[in-house]
Amino acid sequence: MPQTPPFSAMFDSSGYNRNLYQSTEDSCGGLYYHDNNLLSGSLEALIQHLVPNVDYYPDRTYIFTFLLSSRLFMHPYELMGKVCHLCVEHQRLSDPDGDKNQMRKIAPKILQLLTEWTETFPYDFRDERMMRNLKDLAHRIASGEETYRKNVQQMMQCLIRKLAALSQYEEVLAKISSTSTDRLTVLKTKPQSIQRDIITVCSDPYTLAQQLTHIELERLNYIGPEEFVQAFVQKDPLDNDKSCFSERKKTRNLEAYVEWFNRLSYLVATEICMPVKKKHRARMIEYFIDVARECFNIGNFNSLMAIISGMNMSPVSRLKKTWAKVKTAKFDILEHQMDPSSNFYNYRTALRGAAQRSLTAHSSREKIVIPFFSLLIKDIYFLNEGCANRLPNGHVNFEKFWELAKQVSEFMTWKQVECPFERDRKILQYLLTVPVFSEDALYLASYESEGPENHIEKDRWKSLRSSLLGRV
Repeated sequence: MPQTPPFSAMFDSSGYNRNLYQSTEDSCGGLYYHDNNLLSGSLEALIQHLVPNVDYYPDRTYIFTFLLSSRLFMHPYELMGKVCHLCVEHQRLSDPDGDKNQMRKIAPKILQLLTEWTETFPYDFRDERMMRNLKDLAHRIASGEETYRKNVQQMMQCLIRKLAALSQYEEVLAKISSTSTDRLTVLKTKPQSIQRDIITVCSDPYTLAQQLTHIELERLNYIGPEEFVQAFVQKDPLDNDKSCFSERKKTRNLEAYVEWFNRLSYLVATEICMPVKKKHRARMIEYFIDVARECFNIGNFNSLMAIISGMNMSPVSRLKKTWAKVKTAKFDILEHQMDPSSNFYNYRTALRGAAQRSLTAHSSREKIVIPFFSLLIKDIYFLNEGCANRLPNGHVNFEKFWELAKQVSEFMTWKQVECPFERDRKILQYLLTVPVFSEDALYLASYESEGPENHIEKDRWKSLRSSLLGRV
């Protein structure tokens, strides 16, 4: 059985490997090429092109790109049904008197296609209709020979393990969100219970940056590549009868990751606004600057950006007397790195450097690239919005999907990195579950620390005191 190569192998020196080894003709069976690059085709022709036969196995970049983008036109289970039908029809797997030799040649190729699908897009198989089709086709292959039976078994076990791990992860997320409370509520009811701050839990900024990287990599790992595309699913203008697209918007893990970014920003702001004494607040700011710097060195740009955005929230940035006590030179450098001007030019340069380092890395530590996630989603969103999915002749605009797949497959390489740092359960528990202030509570804490500076702030302080503390 051919092994599925790692994602980085999908790139050649010139970028994405689009060369599908076709004839130099511009049109070939409903598919249109230019300089050997597939540019467009009818949906049916593209599906045909996905299915192997005795003399042909689709290029791996094509499989990934088509499986990723096809969900904009049809449900994965519909595609799976068509693939099964074509496999059975073409290869006569259903015909007991079919040419056994022919079957022997084609079975491993079909099995390889199914293996690539289940490995790269396992979440598609949470749908019972997908699973039925997969089992049916796998059974046809396995009934042929003992070797295939073992491979089929291996594929199914691997898929079931991935789906079980996903369910477990979702349960943990649900548990975390059900126990999360607002810090102010806890302060009012049990003030002693949260006397700890983050420095008492983890005094070393380097260790905290490493534990943040643990959380980032775990959450990244559970995002399916298809979630980037499913976030943009709309009604296909050529399909009049399909309006129930909402069930395809399965983007829970992607959303959970964005929620984590927001939580980290609020946690940073909470930890800075909480201390009563100015010197303690200044110490907290300097601590987070060191954490952010270490995140930058690790290649963890998402935590870095969350920390910077927490420190830039108005309740924190207005604490002028506190900031006056802080040595801000290091913070200025970090802000410069993550400066949004010129479409985040500085950050994109740093990201390219980290990606380059990752390609030639010898240790897991050097392999880490955790992109600023909101910007990655934004880039993919603009790529999707900027080009039509279909050409005027009704063909699928495959050139667009090569670009989409290129961006997503780079992310796939990054999310597969094992975290090299030791886990610290106590620190992780604190980061994920400690109550944080809401925006209003942050403003109130900020005004209590450094009084209002004008009438607008004074009015807001009064109304927050009465609504949050029940005091006038």
